[in-house]
Amino acid sequence: MTTIAWIVPVSALLIGYLLGSIPFGLLLTRLTGAGDLRAIGSGNIGATNVLRTGRKGIAAATLLLDIGKGAAAVLIAGALLPGGAVLAAIGAFFGHLYPIWLRFRGGKGVATLMGIALALNPICGLVFALSWIGTLAMTRISSLGGMAAAIALPVAAAGIGDFELVVLFLALSLMVIWKHRENIERLLAGTEPRIGGDKAGGGRGV
Repeated sequence: MTTIAWIVPVSALLIGYLLGSIPFGLLLTRLTGAGDLRAIGSGNIGATNVLRTGRKGIAAATLLLDIGKGAAAVLIAGALLPGGAVLAAIGAFFGHLYPIWLRFRGGKGVATLMGIALALNPICGLVFALSWIGTLAMTRISSLGGMAAAIALPVAAAGIGDFELVVLFLALSLMVIWKHRENIERLLAGTEPRIGGDKAGGGRGV
């Protein structure tokens, strides 16, 4: 019993971490000859930085795959392991932020968190997506859209009365905000780049 009790949560975390740590942005830019994403723009491995290569299709694919890996981790672990969905969500999120393959230097977790939210509670995931898209459409600032969505997520969970998810979403959302601390400094200084601005990306966006 003790061994089984230990194996299940570790397996869920491992499934999540391995899926979450796949650096789709880096892999796609290399496969398509766009170069090493870590040497472009902000150096981030997410879709916004992929967009700075001028490859909109690759950026869209990166976004969808990063969302997908978060959702897949939750769904796969939830189906295979009792109580594994939430642990896999945590593993996937931190796998994206700190992938072992990239010396623990990953992304900021926005797209992966959206996939996690959609898989755990579609209503919360929808609120996340609408907050992200709405803020991005109004401001054209990627980091602001991601942080607005992260803030909206635990609020949405509280609104539907799912207080177990409130705790999880609050913790993960605070990590998203913390990963954006440099963006926050630039937002306050008025120097945060906008989507469609300087593709060379002198500013370090998301």
